Amino acid sequence: MTTHSNEIGTQPAFSYRWAEGFKKSLPVAMGYLPAGIAFGVLAQVAGIPIWATIMLSIVLYAGAAQYACLPMLSAGLPIGNIATNIAAINLRHVFYGMPLLQYLPKNKLAKTYCLFALTDETFSVMTSLPNESRRALILPISLFNQSWWVIASTVGVIIGSTLSDLVPNLDFALVCLFAILAYEQFQSIKRYFPIGIAIIGLVVASLFTSDWLLLVAITICMLMILARGLWVERYKAGANHE
Repeated sequence: MTTHSNEIGTQPAFSYRWAEGFKKSLPVAMGYLPAGIAFGVLAQVAGIPIWATIMLSIVLYAGAAQYACLPMLSAGLPIGNIATNIAAINLRHVFYGMPLLQYLPKNKLAKTYCLFALTDETFSVMTSLPNESRRALILPISLFNQSWWVIASTVGVIIGSTLSDLVPNLDFALVCLFAILAYEQFQSIKRYFPIGIAIIGLVVASLFTSDWLLLVAITICMLMILARGLWVERYKAGANHE
């Protein structure tokens, strides 16, 4: 019997999942396109080959880390130094995966890809969705988001320095994207704790260092999250004993 419903049982139909994933990826595309083009342009200016720029967007796929790679690659730093810096920048992604583990696809290959492609923007979109939609949409959203980034960085590296001369400071588009997604996520979830720890972490870290600001700020945020989690567990345990 043929059905025109968007859902089969409890899971959305295949075509509906990919159409919905495309729709949900469009706000990310609005930021990824200029930011990815900016990365491609900056890579071309830094002398990175076209093939290497595209491979960075496919294999590394981490906006902030890719920007950070450019001066290190152009300076010819050892691969160990580059890997250490990239690992520090992407350390936050470990915590992105934890809340979404139960929503990952059951297929091992799809699950591995979704963990690899879990960027700040994909995490923001996924956590703003209803719980029942997350497993069905995480793979389409992840694939579409990376596709936007790869296409944009390819266009950017082909255009080259011409666009850099016409529109300076293109890399600021990524910062704007973070701000927009953070605002949209706050509007959806209405949680003040993440904003509070981010501000505290940044202020405290800035008092101690400037060269390692991001790493120290992330570490402080991690410690505050763990401390809050322990406090909540002890509070619940105490309430259960009463």
